[in-house]
Amino acid sequence: MPSRGVDSLVFALSTKLAAGIKSKFSTIAENTCSIASIAIVALAGICMGMLLWPASAHAGGLALPPAAQQGLNLLYNGQPEEALSKFEDIEKEHPDDALGYLLEADARWWQIYCQACEIKWNMLDAWPQPPRIRSDEAYLGLTEKVIALAQAQITKNDSAAVELYAGMGWLLRARLLALREERLPTARAGVKARSHLMRSLMLDPDMADAYTGLGLYNYYVDTLSGMAKALRFLMGIPGGDKHEGIRQLHIAIERGTLTRVEASFYLAKNLRIYEHDFSGAVEVITPLVMEYPQNPIFHLMLGDFQRELHQTELAQANFHTAEELPVSDAACAQRVHDLAEQAAALLTKSGQP
Repeated sequence: MPSRGVDSLVFALSTKLAAGIKSKFSTIAENTCSIASIAIVALAGICMGMLLWPASAHAGGLALPPAAQQGLNLLYNGQPEEALSKFEDIEKEHPDDALGYLLEADARWWQIYCQACEIKWNMLDAWPQPPRIRSDEAYLGLTEKVIALAQAQITKNDSAAVELYAGMGWLLRARLLALREERLPTARAGVKARSHLMRSLMLDPDMADAYTGLGLYNYYVDTLSGMAKALRFLMGIPGGDKHEGIRQLHIAIERGTLTRVEASFYLAKNLRIYEHDFSGAVEVITPLVMEYPQNPIFHLMLGDFQRELHQTELAQANFHTAEELPVSDAACAQRVHDLAEQAAALLTKSGQP
């Protein structure tokens, strides 16, 4: 079951925090916490929109500059190559700022996510796919640069903005490590990211975008199995509250300027995967499809949710739309084509014409 990926986060964290604990607890960890990455993927994946321009130190949230917002709009509308061009221009104009590199890593991740998507457990998502491949190193190098630049800014003049930069750098890194099932590195990156996100919100309580990552942390920790929760308590890992996590995600959706799309996307997926609330998932993701009609991933997800509700015609229409949309990335285009055909076949297999 997918929830095993959440449990494995506890295994990784507990190994890091309690290396000297008695062997019987190590045995519990090994038996109850198996696949390491899904929780961190979502925690990191949904925070990828928290990409902020250098800002003043006063509280009140931050505004994204026009060029960055234009690039994100292109990215969310299924045009990563065009978005990358915008982000690279930002890097050239502001080489000492983390923003351009964060945005570039964000765009690179959407390409990786598209190529990694598959249908498992009758659900569409980018499930863990170890080991690393050669192209991963360029992405990880970007995250290292983001972290280094953000940390340099923190040293000079700490603020909510630069704490977000640092947190996003670690989360961007955790996202790929989790996809490759590198459990301890993923856990280390996730813990560092959480610390920076909490610091950001402490410095600016109006930083609504910070609630995305924190909301997901609360949600996933509370969805652990009973044995994993007991181990988490023994290891002193911070707890969570699923309902509080959902509330925080709604704050990001309603008030966030940078993580609104990401919060909606991952909240919809969680409602489908963990809550089996297919109607709720459709309700959350439909506005994204309407706002970004050229994004094939959004159409595939919506169709997948509708398939569970036996809304056959609507599901088939979204699969067909996804397959017909132009995709500049050849590998992603092929993956979308294959997924659309596989998803349509599931309609037939389940008895839906």
